[in-house]
Amino acid sequence: MSSSDALMLSVSGCRGTIGGSLTPEVAQRFAAAFAGWLKANKRGGKPVDVALGRDGRRGSDLFAGVARAALLAEGCCVVDLDIAMTPTVGVMVDRLGLDGGLVVTASHNPQNWCGLKPIVRRPGARAGVVDASAPGKAVAGELIARFGEQATPTVRDWRSLGHARVECELGNRHQLEVRAALGVAAAGKLARFAPTIVVDNLGMSGAVMSDWALRSLAPRADVRQAYESSADLERPADRGVFPHTPEPTRENLSSLCRLVRKHRAHVGFAQDPDADRLAIIDEQGRYIGEEYTLVLAAMALGELGQLPRRSAIAVNLSTSRMIEDVAARYGCRVVRTAVGEANVVSAMKSHRSPLGGEGNGGVIWPKVTYIRDSLGAMALVLWLLARRRKTVSQLVAEVPAYAIEKRKVELASRDVAEEAGRKIARAFADQRVDLQDGVRVDFDDRRAWLHVRASNTEPIMRLIAEAPERAQAVALLDEAAAVIAR
Repeated sequence: MSSSDALMLSVSGCRGTIGGSLTPEVAQRFAAAFAGWLKANKRGGKPVDVALGRDGRRGSDLFAGVARAALLAEGCCVVDLDIAMTPTVGVMVDRLGLDGGLVVTASHNPQNWCGLKPIVRRPGARAGVVDASAPGKAVAGELIARFGEQATPTVRDWRSLGHARVECELGNRHQLEVRAALGVAAAGKLARFAPTIVVDNLGMSGAVMSDWALRSLAPRADVRQAYESSADLERPADRGVFPHTPEPTRENLSSLCRLVRKHRAHVGFAQDPDADRLAIIDEQGRYIGEEYTLVLAAMALGELGQLPRRSAIAVNLSTSRMIEDVAARYGCRVVRTAVGEANVVSAMKSHRSPLGGEGNGGVIWPKVTYIRDSLGAMALVLWLLARRRKTVSQLVAEVPAYAIEKRKVELASRDVAEEAGRKIARAFADQRVDLQDGVRVDFDDRRAWLHVRASNTEPIMRLIAEAPERAQAVALLDEAAAVIAR
């Protein structure tokens, strides 16, 4: 098996290539291991309740069926959400007071990938309390250990089986949480706003859910979909197939940029398949970068009065330093963590952060959910447009600009990335070095930084640099590559 076919086990769950490292047997074992962990941590020996959702990609229905069967065989009560955004699954786990959730998705990974993403909740947490999140490193380690020991689940008798029920109106529950988080006055202002919006959700979970929810939050908006729901396509061969490469990055969103210009829209939104990430296109049809999603959300919360002075915004090491500039505007500070949603959430809970997220377009607004949430992010950006009466490009111009450059290097093993990190740390020992996750080097005198680390979700090493000018960021990456090659 090549490195590109390797099964990825991390805080993001289990991911692999369909028919390669990810088979029905592997999915069954992982779901059973997750059920075993939930049962071991359930108080009072009561049945375990689990929400199950999927992102809509081809193959997600197969693996959801396998996971559902494994959970039922382990005696779990399954709330089947079918096609659902990952943040919506988190909202439902909290609202219904379930023990956990499982989302069949490989997020932004290519079409031939699928996976299972677990969501956990503190044992005994009351229904309605916002707590559900991706598992932290320790819990993820326990799940991976259980997976390694887990045999295929066997059915003992009918008494040991769990049961399943289907839950509807998911989008409505999610948008009600967003509306409540905004507050009555802000929600009313958003409801009166009448922008033209173009949304590219690949026809996946966002098409099934966030479209309806967004129209409910902003009923006067003219919401236009770049693609209809893949589940509704007439040709079966097209169902569950991405219309373009799924990661919401500049090179994959040229068609959305054209549609924004064609419809003279106020804004374009792009979601990934499970809709936990959001990229933004401005009113001129220009991709402004995923880094601005969190920045604009922070500006919105600042205007809403939801960023108390001296509060901490938690972000990962690979997030743009623009967030420091915006945080300072509202008297806040920034806490940086290892890459991974679970690491950010852990810091948020520890510091009682009103906002957190990642520079990949992931916004975590704990008034709604402790999971990256594109619906909440869209609502905040739209409210900010309505509040400030400015265009997206005008809002972006208020933030000091930096250039961020990223490269990927395929890995034969994680050992290669670790050795690369050691070389970087030695070469730049005279700068501010952070070893939480790979190596981040801050060049304070240059207002620049470099981050080198192994990916949690793909067999690659990521090199990221940011500086005031693109040429400076590229030079940093070149310098890092030269150090690694020695």
